[in-house]
Amino acid sequence: MLATLESVKIMDEANILTRMILESDIAESYRFYLYKMKKSQKTQDKIKAFVQVKEQYEDVQRFGRYHPDYKKVMQSIRELKREMDLDENVANFKKAENDLQNMLDEISVLVGHSVSEHIKVPTGNPFFESSCSGGCGSGGSCGCS
Repeated sequence: MLATLESVKIMDEANILTRMILESDIAESYRFYLYKMKKSQKTQDKIKAFVQVKEQYEDVQRFGRYHPDYKKVMQSIRELKREMDLDENVANFKKAENDLQNMLDEISVLVGHSVSEHIKVPTGNPFFESSCSGGCGSGGSCGCS
């Protein structure tokens, strides 16, 4: 593939943007809370307990209410999930993860719209998905067909 001056410039700008993202306070916060979550034995024990019950939950889901341990497993998974989610390290990590994802979504929308306003950027966040304001149940009049 022949590299044109324009494609080299775009790659340089993309590398600068990548460095800016990696060096941002939001990315640093994400790495910090990920480290804290992984290094806390108490937090890891909660995660491990949840994962073990989650495997039982998946087995119970195959049979539904007819599984002999249905009520016990359903109650256990709810309790362990709540306990894990209320852990300070997990909560801080999830917040940092959401902040990073929101920043990446905003950047994706900006880059996509700098090319064309008609580019659809899959962000997973309904706030950014404004190209189809009426929903896809509007008979195609929204233009997202």
